[in-house]
Amino acid sequence: MKHGMIPRLKASFSSSTHFSQPFFYQNYNHPPVEINYLFNQSNSSTLSTALQHYINSDHPCHGQKIHSHILKTGFRPNTNISIKLLIVHLKSSCLLYARKVFDELSQPTLSAYNYMLSGYVKSGKISESFCLVRRLCFSGECPDGFTFSMILKASTSDSVLAMPRSIGSQVHAQIVKSDSEADVVLCTALVYSYVKSGRLDYARRVFDLMMEENVVCSTSMISGYMDNGCVEDAEEIFKKTVEKDVVVYNAMIEGYSKSVETAKRAIDVYIDMQRMDFRPNISTFASIIGACSVLSAVEVGQQVQGQLMKTKIFNDIKIGSAILDMYSKCGRVEDARRVFDFMPVKNVFSWTSMIDGYGKNGNPAEALELFSSMQRSHSVEPNYVTFLSALSACGHAGLVVKGKQIFDSMKTDYSMKPKMEHYACMVDLLGRAGSLNQALEFVMDMPEKPNSDVWAALLSSSRLHDDVEMANIAANELFKLGSDSRPGAYIAFSNTLAAAERWDTVSEIREVMKARGISKDTGFSWVGADGNLEGFHAGQKM
Repeated sequence: MKHGMIPRLKASFSSSTHFSQPFFYQNYNHPPVEINYLFNQSNSSTLSTALQHYINSDHPCHGQKIHSHILKTGFRPNTNISIKLLIVHLKSSCLLYARKVFDELSQPTLSAYNYMLSGYVKSGKISESFCLVRRLCFSGECPDGFTFSMILKASTSDSVLAMPRSIGSQVHAQIVKSDSEADVVLCTALVYSYVKSGRLDYARRVFDLMMEENVVCSTSMISGYMDNGCVEDAEEIFKKTVEKDVVVYNAMIEGYSKSVETAKRAIDVYIDMQRMDFRPNISTFASIIGACSVLSAVEVGQQVQGQLMKTKIFNDIKIGSAILDMYSKCGRVEDARRVFDFMPVKNVFSWTSMIDGYGKNGNPAEALELFSSMQRSHSVEPNYVTFLSALSACGHAGLVVKGKQIFDSMKTDYSMKPKMEHYACMVDLLGRAGSLNQALEFVMDMPEKPNSDVWAALLSSSRLHDDVEMANIAANELFKLGSDSRPGAYIAFSNTLAAAERWDTVSEIREVMKARGISKDTGFSWVGADGNLEGFHAGQKM
């Protein structure tokens, strides 16, 4: 077998081999009589052919009966038959039996290692796969391209925790040292590994050196660039991709939908892909609805919903949650509730989106009623975001006592440790209600060191109530954590001082901002007219 090639075992029926039809197609629930005939013949070639049939069939588990008879009769299979038994067990999702066959091999071949490694990776047994790779290296066998691609796939699995970022580079070095053929599959795995570890420069080098670029590799590069804000680089790869598919279009739409500056381009790509006769799938619809949410483009979202109503995925829980979230962010909370009520199945994300929508659109009472109903009537456990939405609703309604109860229930009822966002929300709740001293005491009693969000919430509340002394405390703590990270804090502190007519201090703050090059971004809004969306900054002339 050549290095770099995926191991495959081929077998065909010879003209001298004759089996009656029942051996292959009937009586799967009981060992067929014809299997006894195979062992009476003691023909390894016949056994190998029979096993290969089950490997290629839709019911590979029936081939396990051959292994059962091997064990009963004491027949000693050769390496070829053992490997095929290994494949039969792997295709039957019986990793335990496959590993027993592997361990019984006196000297496992590279093919046996590769098959076992592939089985572990596909089943999410990542730690077992790396142990097998170590055993392979110590056995004297040289890994080939398939082995390396499996290692890379294992290292980028979502189930892997704290995997070193350098593992892709280590595998790459071994590929260069060996005489493995760098085929498309291996290069694609290497690119994806570099992208997943954030090494876009290395990923691009491998991508540019590939003799045959493919849409899967292009999609990995596009997603990597989009996730890191390199929109122009992603657009360059997209334009160079000749053979496009739905997935590569989805990568562009998803990338564009994350930012208000680029979300309009997501709609353009969505239209273009349909002009090219590509049918949107569930990922496409979820991304384009997200773009409509970012742009508050409710008219476009309604058109997308109309398209969805003609498909089978309209009742999908992911799509329903995305649509109601879009309506909520566009201020159409009644439409969001209508979608919510008609969803056949709801999960915690659906409930959270509706609760958040009520809270942010000035309906805190409805938000808290829904929060209570999901627990009391529907037995749905809230998650961290649900609690955040409920606390935010309490803040808008000035319900301090209710907010404290919800905050305490995280620990008492659900054993959930509050995060910084929840502490910041409680500070905002107390501060909005005018209890600034109580808010400061809450911050001082926190079990962890407050972050900038917590101090920013206290500063915002101090600005709301024109409390200069409290604003001074919050601003000083905030600037200690990072003087340049929150330009809005300088503005809030400056405005608080201006409201108290302390103009000398206001001038000092603004001089500090100039000296440090700190400026606050101007407001930005999308304005729709005649079906088009245009962006405008505050103060811009139309």
